[in-house]
Amino acid sequence: MKIAITGASGFVGQALSQFLLEEGHAVVGLGTSAHCPLETSNGFEWIRADTTRAGEWQAAITAADAVVNLAGRTIFKRWTREYKEQIIASRVQTTHQVVAAMTGGGQTLLSTSAVGYYGSRGDEVLDEQAKAGDDFLARLSVAWEQAALAAEKKGARAAIMRFGVVLGVGGGALAQMLPAFRFFAGGPLGKGRQWFSWIHMADLLTAVRFVIADDRARGVYNFCAPGEVRQRDFARALGKVLGRPARIPAPAAALRLMMGEVAGVLLASQRVRPQRLLDEGFVFAFPQVERALADLVKRS
Repeated sequence: MKIAITGASGFVGQALSQFLLEEGHAVVGLGTSAHCPLETSNGFEWIRADTTRAGEWQAAITAADAVVNLAGRTIFKRWTREYKEQIIASRVQTTHQVVAAMTGGGQTLLSTSAVGYYGSRGDEVLDEQAKAGDDFLARLSVAWEQAALAAEKKGARAAIMRFGVVLGVGGGALAQMLPAFRFFAGGPLGKGRQWFSWIHMADLLTAVRFVIADDRARGVYNFCAPGEVRQRDFARALGKVLGRPARIPAPAAALRLMMGEVAGVLLASQRVRPQRLLDEGFVFAFPQVERALADLVKRS
């Protein structure tokens, strides 16, 4: 297949591009970076583009059998009004432009969303049927998903991937956490009672393959592991794998002072279950957090 990936130079984008190349697919990566580490790889083409705007880059979308839409500015930066607008545009406007370039019949769109869709919900178990929350990320996710599902009106197959925190080697959340834990300064965020939804990169990649391969797969999927864990237990598991204590909490008030509104993302409680993936027969290689962390720490 010929697969186009927006945001291909990012943490997930690079891993997915490499995975699909190894599976024998041709990959066209799109993003704002001048270069992508994979651009010299056989079967990979890199196109630098502002995907929030119409342009020549859209020809790659038109020619693709499948599109994986990963584009989006990081949310882990202080949210000024201006930066919120950039967060929205990088996701929603890019998705509008991707859908506009799709021809419809026979094409597949997998578009990213996030478990932030649900807002902070305490101990409530959240499958794909759960209602949306009402904070900034929830409203963003609703608009983002609506933009992607518009591809169905053109005759394409559209699936939404609501990502939990992606745990992988060489980047993402785990790379931010490891130094503190290795220097005996790791611990839970706030009181640590909040539910923490996560997924091992290997399972994310095979779940993408699973959805692309099944012509019946459409609509929303929670991309998170079935091993539900509270944030304090996640911290404890990471400390155990590293042979370090996990007793130094980051107080909620301090997080809000340092990070502003974005601290709410770290303190939110989202007990998300990947019900559709499980019901449709997807098998997680890393369903439990301690095994996932042991694998990643060993390889890091």
